[in-house]
Amino acid sequence: MMTNLQKASVFFLSFLMISIMACSRELSPDDNEEEIIFKEEPSTGKPEYYQALPNDLVLIYDGGAHRSIQWGKEHFAPYVSAEVNGEEKWLFDGFLFLEIHDGRGRGFASGYQAMAARKTEWENLLENYFAKGNGIHALNEQIEEMRKTGRVTGEFEKRKVVLCIPEPIPNQTDWGQLDGRSLQFFRKEDRIDACKWYIDFAEQLFQDANFEHVELVGFYWLAEEATNSRNLAKDVADYVYGKKYDFYWIPYFNSDGYSEWRNLGFNVPYYQPNYFFSESIPYSRLQEACDRARKFQMNMEIEFDDRALKNNGWGYRLTDYLDVYEKNGVFDSLKVAYYQGGDAFYKLSQSEEEADRALYRRIIHLITQRAEEGVD
Repeated sequence: MMTNLQKASVFFLSFLMISIMACSRELSPDDNEEEIIFKEEPSTGKPEYYQALPNDLVLIYDGGAHRSIQWGKEHFAPYVSAEVNGEEKWLFDGFLFLEIHDGRGRGFASGYQAMAARKTEWENLLENYFAKGNGIHALNEQIEEMRKTGRVTGEFEKRKVVLCIPEPIPNQTDWGQLDGRSLQFFRKEDRIDACKWYIDFAEQLFQDANFEHVELVGFYWLAEEATNSRNLAKDVADYVYGKKYDFYWIPYFNSDGYSEWRNLGFNVPYYQPNYFFSESIPYSRLQEACDRARKFQMNMEIEFDDRALKNNGWGYRLTDYLDVYEKNGVFDSLKVAYYQGGDAFYKLSQSEEEADRALYRRIIHLITQRAEEGVD
Protein backbone atom coordinates (compact mmCIF):
# COMPACT_ATOMS: atom_id res chain seq x y z
CA MET A 1 0.00 0.00 0.00
CA MET A 2 1.01 3.62 -0.32
CA THR A 3 2.11 3.98 3.28
CA ASN A 4 5.79 4.73 3.23
CA LEU A 5 6.67 8.37 3.34
CA GLN A 6 9.02 8.26 0.36
CA LYS A 7 6.24 7.32 -2.02
CA ALA A 8 3.37 9.19 -0.41
CA SER A 9 5.21 12.50 -0.17
CA VAL A 10 5.34 12.77 -3.96
CA PHE A 11 1.58 13.19 -4.10
CA PHE A 12 0.51 14.45 -0.70
CA LEU A 13 0.64 18.24 -0.92
CA SER A 14 -1.17 18.59 -4.22
CA PHE A 15 -3.79 15.98 -3.44
CA LEU A 16 -4.49 17.38 0.00
CA MET A 17 -5.50 20.68 -1.56
CA ILE A 18 -7.73 18.89 -4.05
CA SER A 19 -9.39 16.93 -1.24
CA ILE A 20 -10.05 20.03 0.85
CA MET A 21 -11.49 21.94 -2.11
CA ALA A 22 -13.70 19.02 -3.15
CA CYS A 23 -15.43 18.66 0.22
CA SER A 24 -17.87 21.33 1.34
CA ARG A 25 -17.60 20.25 4.97
CA GLU A 26 -16.02 17.68 7.19
CA LEU A 27 -18.29 14.94 8.49
CA SER A 28 -18.62 14.11 12.15
CA PRO A 29 -19.62 10.77 13.68
CA ASP A 30 -22.90 12.41 14.74
CA ASP A 31 -23.95 13.34 11.20
CA ASN A 32 -27.32 11.78 10.46
CA GLU A 33 -27.52 10.92 6.80
CA GLU A 34 -30.59 8.90 5.88
CA GLU A 35 -29.39 7.71 2.49
CA ILE A 36 -27.28 4.56 2.59
CA ILE A 37 -25.11 4.52 -0.47
CA PHE A 38 -23.87 1.43 -2.31
CA LYS A 39 -27.32 -0.12 -2.12
CA GLU A 40 -27.98 0.35 -5.84
CA GLU A 41 -25.58 -0.67 -8.55
CA PRO A 42 -24.99 1.78 -11.42
CA SER A 43 -26.66 0.74 -14.65
CA THR A 44 -23.41 -0.61 -16.12
CA GLY A 45 -23.68 -3.70 -13.90
CA LYS A 46 -21.07 -5.83 -12.21
CA PRO A 47 -18.05 -7.32 -13.95
CA GLU A 48 -17.79 -11.04 -14.57
CA TYR A 49 -16.10 -13.11 -11.86
CA TYR A 50 -14.45 -16.48 -12.30
CA GLN A 51 -14.27 -17.43 -8.61
CA ALA A 52 -16.22 -16.61 -5.47
CA LEU A 53 -14.89 -13.37 -3.98
CA PRO A 54 -13.84 -13.09 -0.34
CA ASN A 55 -15.92 -10.72 1.75
CA ASP A 56 -13.01 -9.78 4.02
CA LEU A 57 -9.53 -9.89 2.49
CA VAL A 58 -6.61 -9.36 4.87
CA LEU A 59 -3.24 -8.26 3.49
CA ILE A 60 -0.27 -10.38 4.56
CA TYR A 61 3.04 -8.67 3.82
CA ASP A 62 5.81 -11.25 3.76
CA GLY A 63 8.87 -12.17 1.73
CA GLY A 64 11.28 -9.29 2.30
CA ALA A 65 14.43 -9.62 4.41
CA HIS A 66 13.34 -6.52 6.33
CA ARG A 67 10.29 -8.30 7.77
CA SER A 68 10.58 -9.53 11.35
CA ILE A 69 7.18 -11.24 11.50
CA GLN A 70 7.14 -15.01 11.13
CA TRP A 71 3.85 -16.04 9.56
CA GLY A 72 3.66 -19.44 11.21
CA LYS A 73 0.58 -21.39 12.24
CA GLU A 74 0.19 -19.68 15.62
CA HIS A 75 0.48 -16.23 14.10
CA PHE A 76 -2.42 -16.96 11.76
CA ALA A 77 -4.65 -18.16 14.62
CA PRO A 78 -6.36 -14.79 15.36
CA TYR A 79 -7.04 -14.31 11.64
CA VAL A 80 -8.59 -17.73 11.11
CA SER A 81 -11.14 -17.74 13.93
CA ALA A 82 -12.27 -15.73 16.93
CA GLU A 83 -14.63 -16.01 19.87
CA VAL A 84 -17.77 -13.93 19.42
CA ASN A 85 -20.48 -13.96 22.10
CA GLY A 86 -19.07 -17.13 23.61
CA GLU A 87 -18.82 -19.03 20.31
CA GLU A 88 -15.76 -19.65 18.13
CA LYS A 89 -16.41 -18.45 14.59
CA TRP A 90 -14.52 -18.37 11.31
CA LEU A 91 -13.00 -14.98 10.58
CA PHE A 92 -11.21 -13.67 7.43
CA ASP A 93 -12.23 -15.61 4.36
CA GLY A 94 -9.52 -14.12 2.10
CA PHE A 95 -5.74 -13.75 2.40
CA LEU A 96 -3.67 -11.62 0.03
CA PHE A 97 0.04 -12.44 0.10
CA LEU A 98 2.20 -9.58 -1.17
CA GLU A 99 5.50 -7.75 -0.78
CA ILE A 100 6.81 -4.40 -2.03
CA HIS A 101 10.59 -5.00 -1.95
CA ASP A 102 13.01 -7.76 -1.02
CA GLY A 103 14.72 -5.89 1.81
CA ARG A 104 18.02 -5.93 -0.05
CA GLY A 105 17.51 -3.05 -2.45
CA ARG A 106 15.27 -4.63 -5.11
CA GLY A 107 11.67 -3.42 -5.56
CA PHE A 108 8.71 -5.45 -6.76
CA ALA A 109 7.01 -2.35 -8.20
CA SER A 110 8.03 1.10 -9.38
CA GLY A 111 8.97 3.65 -6.75
CA TYR A 112 9.93 1.45 -3.82
CA GLN A 113 13.64 0.85 -4.49
CA ALA A 114 16.30 2.17 -6.85
CA MET A 115 16.78 -1.28 -8.40
CA ALA A 116 14.08 -3.55 -9.81
CA ALA A 117 13.56 -7.11 -8.60
CA ARG A 118 14.89 -9.78 -10.94
CA LYS A 119 13.61 -13.22 -11.82
CA THR A 120 15.49 -14.67 -8.86
CA GLU A 121 13.68 -12.31 -6.44
CA TRP A 122 10.32 -13.08 -8.07
CA GLU A 123 11.02 -16.78 -7.68
CA ASN A 124 12.19 -16.44 -4.07
CA LEU A 125 9.07 -14.50 -3.21
CA LEU A 126 6.78 -17.30 -4.33
CA GLU A 127 8.90 -20.03 -2.78
CA ASN A 128 8.73 -18.18 0.53
CA TYR A 129 4.92 -18.21 0.42
CA PHE A 130 4.98 -21.98 -0.16
CA ALA A 131 7.73 -22.82 2.34
CA LYS A 132 6.76 -25.45 4.91
CA GLY A 133 5.79 -23.89 8.22
CA ASN A 134 5.28 -20.45 6.68
CA GLY A 135 2.73 -18.52 4.66
CA ILE A 136 0.10 -20.58 2.91
CA HIS A 137 1.16 -23.89 4.47
CA ALA A 138 0.92 -22.36 7.94
CA LEU A 139 -2.49 -20.88 7.16
CA ASN A 140 -3.73 -24.24 5.91
CA GLU A 141 -2.39 -25.98 9.04
CA GLN A 142 -4.10 -23.55 11.40
CA ILE A 143 -7.42 -23.99 9.62
CA GLU A 144 -7.01 -27.77 9.76
CA GLU A 145 -6.32 -27.66 13.48
CA MET A 146 -9.41 -25.56 14.14
CA ARG A 147 -11.58 -27.83 12.00
CA LYS A 148 -10.37 -30.88 13.92
CA THR A 149 -11.30 -29.34 17.25
CA GLY A 150 -14.90 -28.98 16.12
CA ARG A 151 -15.17 -25.82 18.20
CA VAL A 152 -15.87 -23.43 15.34
CA THR A 153 -19.54 -22.93 14.59
CA GLY A 154 -20.90 -22.22 11.16
CA GLU A 155 -20.38 -23.88 7.80
CA PHE A 156 -16.77 -23.87 6.58
CA GLU A 157 -15.75 -22.80 3.10
CA LYS A 158 -12.21 -22.94 1.84
CA ARG A 159 -10.31 -19.76 2.58
CA LYS A 160 -9.44 -17.83 -0.55
CA VAL A 161 -5.82 -17.01 -1.40
CA VAL A 162 -4.77 -14.17 -3.70
CA LEU A 163 -1.13 -13.82 -4.77
CA CYS A 164 0.55 -10.61 -5.87
CA ILE A 165 2.14 -10.24 -9.29
CA PRO A 166 5.27 -8.06 -9.23
CA GLU A 167 5.34 -5.24 -11.75
CA PRO A 168 7.80 -5.84 -14.59
CA ILE A 169 9.39 -2.42 -14.19
CA PRO A 170 9.81 -0.59 -17.52
CA ASN A 171 13.24 -0.62 -19.15
CA GLN A 172 14.75 -3.13 -16.73
CA THR A 173 17.46 -5.11 -18.53
CA ASP A 174 18.75 -7.44 -15.79
CA TRP A 175 15.58 -9.38 -14.92
CA GLY A 176 16.98 -12.66 -16.21
CA GLN A 177 16.41 -15.33 -18.79
CA LEU A 178 13.33 -17.18 -19.92
CA ASP A 179 13.53 -20.09 -22.33
CA GLY A 180 17.15 -19.25 -23.10
CA ARG A 181 16.64 -15.58 -23.91
CA SER A 182 17.30 -12.50 -21.80
CA LEU A 183 14.14 -10.51 -21.19
CA GLN A 184 14.34 -6.76 -21.79
CA PHE A 185 11.54 -4.75 -20.23
CA PHE A 186 11.64 -1.99 -22.80
CA ARG A 187 9.73 -4.59 -24.85
CA LYS A 188 6.10 -5.06 -23.92
CA GLU A 189 6.17 -8.70 -25.02
CA ASP A 190 8.96 -9.49 -22.59
CA ARG A 191 7.13 -7.83 -19.72
CA ILE A 192 4.05 -9.92 -20.48
CA ASP A 193 6.10 -13.11 -20.76
CA ALA A 194 7.62 -12.50 -17.33
CA CYS A 195 4.16 -12.14 -15.81
CA LYS A 196 2.92 -15.29 -17.54
CA TRP A 197 5.92 -17.24 -16.22
CA TYR A 198 5.21 -16.00 -12.69
CA ILE A 199 1.52 -16.89 -12.86
CA ASP A 200 2.31 -20.38 -14.18
CA PHE A 201 4.93 -20.90 -11.46
CA ALA A 202 2.55 -19.78 -8.72
CA GLU A 203 -0.21 -22.01 -10.05
CA GLN A 204 2.13 -25.02 -10.19
CA LEU A 205 3.35 -24.45 -6.62
CA PHE A 206 -0.24 -24.27 -5.42
CA GLN A 207 -1.23 -27.43 -7.24
CA ASP A 208 1.81 -29.32 -5.96
CA ALA A 209 1.04 -28.32 -2.36
CA ASN A 210 -2.39 -29.98 -2.58
CA PHE A 211 -3.89 -27.80 0.15
CA GLU A 212 -7.09 -29.08 1.70
CA HIS A 213 -8.47 -25.91 3.31
CA VAL A 214 -7.41 -23.04 1.03
CA GLU A 215 -7.86 -22.34 -2.67
CA LEU A 216 -6.17 -20.01 -5.15
CA VAL A 217 -8.80 -17.62 -6.49
CA GLY A 218 -6.90 -14.76 -8.05
CA PHE A 219 -3.88 -12.56 -8.59
CA TYR A 220 -3.21 -9.02 -7.40
CA TRP A 221 -1.44 -6.37 -9.47
CA LEU A 222 1.14 -4.88 -7.14
CA ALA A 223 1.58 -1.53 -8.89
CA GLU A 224 -0.96 0.83 -7.31
CA GLU A 225 -1.11 3.23 -10.23
CA ALA A 226 -1.63 2.78 -13.96
CA THR A 227 1.35 4.91 -15.02
CA ASN A 228 3.56 2.01 -16.08
CA SER A 229 0.79 -0.53 -16.66
CA ARG A 230 -1.63 1.27 -18.92
CA ASN A 231 -0.70 -0.79 -21.97
CA LEU A 232 0.17 -3.94 -20.05
CA ALA A 233 -2.36 -4.92 -17.37
CA LYS A 234 -5.07 -5.79 -19.90
CA ASP A 235 -2.84 -8.41 -21.53
CA VAL A 236 -1.94 -9.86 -18.14
CA ALA A 237 -5.64 -9.85 -17.26
CA ASP A 238 -6.48 -11.88 -20.35
CA TYR A 239 -4.00 -14.52 -19.26
CA VAL A 240 -5.34 -14.55 -15.69
CA TYR A 241 -8.93 -14.86 -16.90
CA GLY A 242 -7.93 -17.59 -19.32
CA LYS A 243 -6.99 -19.64 -16.28
CA LYS A 244 -10.30 -18.80 -14.56
CA TYR A 245 -8.85 -16.58 -11.85
CA ASP A 246 -9.87 -13.03 -10.91
CA PHE A 247 -7.61 -9.98 -11.15
CA TYR A 248 -7.44 -7.76 -8.05
CA TRP A 249 -6.24 -4.16 -7.79
CA ILE A 250 -6.09 -1.69 -4.88
CA PRO A 251 -5.08 1.76 -6.18
CA TYR A 252 -4.31 4.51 -3.70
CA PHE A 253 -6.32 7.73 -3.30
CA ASN A 254 -6.13 9.85 -6.47
CA SER A 255 -3.96 7.17 -8.07
CA ASP A 256 -3.34 7.55 -11.79
CA GLY A 257 -6.04 5.48 -13.44
CA TYR A 258 -7.98 4.41 -10.34
CA SER A 259 -11.33 5.11 -11.99
CA GLU A 260 -10.27 3.31 -15.18
CA TRP A 261 -9.89 -0.08 -13.52
CA ARG A 262 -12.35 -1.77 -15.88
CA ASN A 263 -10.62 -0.54 -19.04
CA LEU A 264 -7.24 -1.46 -17.56
CA GLY A 265 -8.42 -5.05 -17.28
CA PHE A 266 -9.13 -5.57 -13.57
CA ASN A 267 -12.36 -7.08 -12.32
CA VAL A 268 -11.96 -6.86 -8.50
CA PRO A 269 -11.01 -3.27 -7.58
CA TYR A 270 -10.73 -1.75 -4.08
CA TYR A 271 -10.09 1.90 -3.23
CA GLN A 272 -7.66 3.24 -0.63
CA PRO A 273 -8.77 6.34 1.30
CA ASN A 274 -5.23 6.73 2.76
CA TYR A 275 -6.80 8.57 5.69
CA PHE A 276 -5.11 6.72 8.54
CA PHE A 277 -1.53 7.68 7.81
CA SER A 278 -1.50 11.43 8.49
CA GLU A 279 -3.45 13.53 10.95
CA SER A 280 -3.37 16.38 8.44
CA ILE A 281 -5.76 14.44 6.19
CA PRO A 282 -9.31 15.53 7.10
CA TYR A 283 -12.09 13.27 8.29
CA SER A 284 -14.00 14.19 5.13
CA ARG A 285 -11.51 12.10 3.12
CA LEU A 286 -13.35 8.95 4.18
CA GLN A 287 -16.69 10.16 2.86
CA GLU A 288 -15.08 11.34 -0.34
CA ALA A 289 -13.52 7.91 -0.83
CA CYS A 290 -16.88 6.23 -0.22
CA ASP A 291 -18.55 8.54 -2.73
CA ARG A 292 -15.92 7.71 -5.35
CA ALA A 293 -16.26 4.00 -4.69
CA ARG A 294 -19.98 4.30 -5.29
CA LYS A 295 -19.47 6.28 -8.48
CA PHE A 296 -16.87 3.95 -9.95
CA GLN A 297 -18.19 0.64 -8.55
CA MET A 298 -15.19 -0.13 -6.38
CA ASN A 299 -14.85 -2.01 -3.10
CA MET A 300 -13.13 -0.40 -0.12
CA GLU A 301 -10.01 -0.82 1.98
CA ILE A 302 -9.64 -0.28 5.74
CA GLU A 303 -6.18 0.92 6.71
CA PHE A 304 -4.32 0.84 10.01
CA ASP A 305 -0.99 -0.18 11.49
CA ASP A 306 0.65 -0.42 14.92
CA ARG A 307 -0.21 3.22 15.58
CA ALA A 308 -3.81 2.09 16.12
CA LEU A 309 -2.76 0.50 19.42
CA LYS A 310 -3.72 2.50 22.53
CA ASN A 311 -0.12 3.20 23.52
CA ASN A 312 0.46 4.85 20.14
CA GLY A 313 -2.67 6.97 20.24
CA TRP A 314 -4.13 6.60 16.74
CA GLY A 315 -6.91 4.13 17.39
CA TYR A 316 -9.42 6.90 16.77
CA ARG A 317 -8.47 6.98 13.09
CA LEU A 318 -9.28 3.29 12.68
CA THR A 319 -12.55 3.96 14.51
CA ASP A 320 -13.27 6.68 11.96
CA TYR A 321 -13.05 4.13 9.14
CA LEU A 322 -15.49 1.81 10.89
CA ASP A 323 -17.92 4.65 11.68
CA VAL A 324 -17.99 6.08 8.16
CA TYR A 325 -18.09 2.67 6.47
CA GLU A 326 -20.99 1.52 8.64
CA LYS A 327 -22.83 4.77 7.96
CA ASN A 328 -22.34 4.34 4.21
CA GLY A 329 -23.42 0.72 4.06
CA VAL A 330 -19.98 -0.53 3.03
CA PHE A 331 -20.19 -3.61 5.24
CA ASP A 332 -23.64 -4.39 3.86
CA SER A 333 -22.83 -4.32 0.17
CA LEU A 334 -19.10 -4.21 -0.59
CA LYS A 335 -16.06 -6.41 -0.28
CA VAL A 336 -13.50 -5.03 2.18
CA ALA A 337 -9.70 -5.33 2.19
CA TYR A 338 -7.76 -4.82 5.42
CA TYR A 339 -4.34 -3.19 5.35
CA GLN A 340 -2.73 -3.75 8.75
CA GLY A 341 0.85 -2.52 8.29
CA GLY A 342 2.68 -5.64 9.44
CA ASP A 343 0.46 -7.55 11.87
CA ALA A 344 -1.45 -4.84 13.71
CA PHE A 345 -4.60 -6.96 13.79
CA TYR A 346 -2.65 -9.69 15.58
CA LYS A 347 -1.40 -7.13 18.10
CA LEU A 348 -4.93 -5.86 18.73
CA SER A 349 -6.07 -9.44 19.36
CA GLN A 350 -3.30 -10.04 21.89
CA SER A 351 -3.43 -6.70 23.69
CA GLU A 352 -4.60 -6.41 27.29
CA GLU A 353 -5.58 -2.75 26.85
CA GLU A 354 -9.36 -2.37 26.89
CA ALA A 355 -9.29 0.21 24.07
CA ASP A 356 -7.43 -2.26 21.84
CA ARG A 357 -9.72 -5.11 22.80
CA ALA A 358 -12.75 -2.94 21.98
CA LEU A 359 -11.39 -2.21 18.48
CA TYR A 360 -10.61 -5.89 17.98
CA ARG A 361 -14.10 -6.94 19.13
CA ARG A 362 -15.74 -4.43 16.82
CA ILE A 363 -13.80 -5.67 13.78
CA ILE A 364 -14.45 -9.34 14.41
CA HIS A 365 -18.12 -8.62 15.03
CA LEU A 366 -18.39 -6.86 11.67
CA ILE A 367 -16.61 -9.71 9.87
CA THR A 368 -18.61 -12.53 11.44
CA GLN A 369 -21.88 -10.67 11.01
CA ARG A 370 -21.12 -10.25 7.30
CA ALA A 371 -20.41 -13.97 7.02
CA GLU A 372 -23.74 -14.83 8.62
CA GLU A 373 -25.91 -12.27 6.85
CA GLY A 374 -24.11 -12.15 3.51
CA VAL A 375 -23.10 -9.18 1.40
CA ASP A 376 -25.66 -7.81 -1.06
